[in-house]
Amino acid sequence: MRYVDEYRDADKARALATEIAALCEPGRQYKFMEVCGGHTHTIYKHGIDDYLPESVQLVHGPGCPVCVIPMGRVDDAIAIAEQSDVIMATFGDMMRVPGGRGSFFDSKAAGADVRMVYSPLDALTLARRNPDKRVVFMAIGFETTAPSTAMTVLRAAADGVDNFSVFCNHVTIIPAIKAILDSPDLRLDGFIGPGHVSTVIGCRPYEFIARHHGKPLVCAGFEPLDVLQSVYMIMRQLADGRAEVENQYARVVPWDGNAKALTAIAEVMELRPYFEWRGLGFISQSALKVRDEYAAFDAERIFDVPGVRVADPKACQCGEVLKGVIKPWECKVFGTACTPETPIGTCMVSSEGACAAYYNFGRFSRAHVHEATKR
Repeated sequence: MRYVDEYRDADKARALATEIAALCEPGRQYKFMEVCGGHTHTIYKHGIDDYLPESVQLVHGPGCPVCVIPMGRVDDAIAIAEQSDVIMATFGDMMRVPGGRGSFFDSKAAGADVRMVYSPLDALTLARRNPDKRVVFMAIGFETTAPSTAMTVLRAAADGVDNFSVFCNHVTIIPAIKAILDSPDLRLDGFIGPGHVSTVIGCRPYEFIARHHGKPLVCAGFEPLDVLQSVYMIMRQLADGRAEVENQYARVVPWDGNAKALTAIAEVMELRPYFEWRGLGFISQSALKVRDEYAAFDAERIFDVPGVRVADPKACQCGEVLKGVIKPWECKVFGTACTPETPIGTCMVSSEGACAAYYNFGRFSRAHVHEATKR
């Protein structure tokens, strides 16, 4: 295929759906987790659920980088932003993420200098243009965005930009998947593997899922036919009695990953002993921090960070959504107290959040169809 439209061909989608249905064992229920929030949006936006048999259920995973940031880390970032000589630079979807003391938008309204950027290099440019300010980049994301942060630190070091630092919240996907597999709340038959993360780390790190847990995983692209073909590939493995890692997204994902990107990460960052994830708790060696060699660019060492842990609002069930235990519409405050305009939880904020996806594209969902039928 050469064009996007070819990955959205309805006839091909129906043909794949027929093949998936033919592989279903009578009376068996299948549950697959799409780890990446980008896949969740594709599933909702294009109504992928409605192409699948009732016995095949897709549930959401912890692959939304904004959604997994705990409230305490947001408060820590706000504490830095409120310093009189600081410019806090952050991606747009972080602006509305609620912490215990409000959001970046609230802090900005109160006088803090918080600015939206499209990349860490934009933040470095801010530092060059404002030599009398300390510019801090709110670094978030999985291994997908960690290389750009690492390369920016290397550029700042090479150019001697000493008023630039990063507040590092980069997390790693493999420990999160291990935590999901060890969770007693959920039983899964397979994984639709993350596409963006895999462009950096490759497919090989997922082999433990098949080898030790007996679950198939297929790294998938983000178009409707990508997702459907990945479900078919998982179903094919289950029908054959296999558990392997396969690469549906081979046009983008190299099996062994991006060596240059991985080298940049290893140069600037190292694993933390542990890190708190929203909904998953503390997971050992699941996040990155700036190495000692680049301590001059580490906001956690430059500033006095409170480091207080903040409990999630009791009404919010983002944790259960991130673990795939419930669907977004099953949350008690979904679409009422919690909306994209007034989010209580991070899953309603991010462009990759499952709740935001369901809220924006829920009219395509199987549950919506059932509700409409009842009426």
